[in-house]
Amino acid sequence: MRRLVVLRHAKSAWPPEVADHDRPLARRGLRDAPAAGRWLRTADCVPDLVVCSTAARARQTWELAAAQLPARPAVRHEPCLYGADPAALLAVVRETPPDVGTLLLVGHNPAVQDLVLLLAHEALSDALERTREKFPTCAIAVLAQQDAWPAVAPGRALLTDLAVARGQR
Repeated sequence: MRRLVVLRHAKSAWPPEVADHDRPLARRGLRDAPAAGRWLRTADCVPDLVVCSTAARARQTWELAAAQLPARPAVRHEPCLYGADPAALLAVVRETPPDVGTLLLVGHNPAVQDLVLLLAHEALSDALERTREKFPTCAIAVLAQQDAWPAVAPGRALLTDLAVARGQR
């Protein structure tokens, strides 16, 4: 069984005259991103490999989340995740090395939400309906599937978990 964990970056700021790619996390994002790491640790979803968008807000989200984990997994920063569509994200997933059991993808909406909906054929509890309604910042979806990474295909995964990490005020 392989797991794909999809994390939408934490809440970003909109500073004037900063390019979209370079936007940092907002105060709430700085608070929520570590909570994502704590959730991953508590849910036993520590990844073997992380593929992260090169956008500043995605990199910051991962760094703050990773600081909450018992060990730092390998990280690959992928420029193609910024502005990607679900097909591009699926192509990245399919390139995952065979020894990776849990892959974490850190990206942007709407592509990450659409990827989860593309891959999941059913869900435990109401996770699929909640994903259809909204995939907020710092949302984490966990998809389980038996196929080897190159064979990951639409409608073949089980959405086992959907969480929205929120830190303390």
